[in-house]
Amino acid sequence: MAIVTPSTRRSFIQHAAAAAAAGVGAATLPNLARAAAPFARAQGPGVYRYNLGGFELTALYDGIWYSPIKDGFVRNAGRRAVNRALNRAFLKPDVLPISITALLVNTGTKLVLIDTGSAGQITETAGLMSANLDAAGIKPDAVDVVVISHFHPDHINGIKTKDGDKVFTKAEIMVPEPEWAFWMNDANLARATGTVHKYFLNAGRIFKDIAGEVHRYKPGAELLPGIVSIPAYGHTPGHTAFALHSNGQSMLVMSDTVRNPYLFARHPDWQPTFDMDGALAVQTRRRMLDRAAADRMLISAYHFPFPACGHLTRDGSGYELVPVMWAPSP
Repeated sequence: MAIVTPSTRRSFIQHAAAAAAAGVGAATLPNLARAAAPFARAQGPGVYRYNLGGFELTALYDGIWYSPIKDGFVRNAGRRAVNRALNRAFLKPDVLPISITALLVNTGTKLVLIDTGSAGQITETAGLMSANLDAAGIKPDAVDVVVISHFHPDHINGIKTKDGDKVFTKAEIMVPEPEWAFWMNDANLARATGTVHKYFLNAGRIFKDIAGEVHRYKPGAELLPGIVSIPAYGHTPGHTAFALHSNGQSMLVMSDTVRNPYLFARHPDWQPTFDMDGALAVQTRRRMLDRAAADRMLISAYHFPFPACGHLTRDGSGYELVPVMWAPSP
């Protein structure tokens, strides 16, 4: 039996490429028209539907944010270790791809949107959720409730247009009370610097003029029948996850507890700088990963690759994502 080595593999690929370049095998092809088709340059709509008991769930893709990785990105792991993890996942070094997917839950009586995307206000490669909502056949004024997990811009910016107009004009807006208490506090704003200071200003832009319309919930409360909020602090002071329950089936909506599966599920003890309280975020992450793996729960995570849902299995000291298999109907 022949042994395949890296050198023989490269030789095979090189010979195949050379044969193609020389036109070897072209005579065996049918005499088809040779006109070149134009490149499409775009994907189809980013919409994926699936069921949980009596709920219909719709994943709505907003796009991807390529965030540069600098020294100190993970407080307790070096840049070389981070790049090894990226390489293992076939990702480019020194760049964190942050996929963004909001979740629409049709309970049968209410249409509930969990987080709202970036509204194209962060990067030119994200901001597709509105178009995908339209592709899903949903008008913004059909949304009954908007539930927010935390106040980072990629989760709240879709509440308003760039001009400040409300998008979901008929929806009740529900936010975690500790998030509101932290981000809407002027004393906290005065002490903030850098990116966090920008986040404070953005939260004020989104919420200050509609403060009277915003319902603040206590994490741990049932927000609607079958939708329970879960305290998941650490990423931000009031960061919240959610459990969905319908007809005996359950799902864990992890929000930003694990921001990238190939880094922070495989290495749950890593403390990235975007987690405001790194140690607390690790406790939250481990607790939630343990529960999802032990209970074999379906999970959704805002920054996992689209459609951002699947299962998690324990693998050594970390966890592996097993994505859902794409199906033509829910």
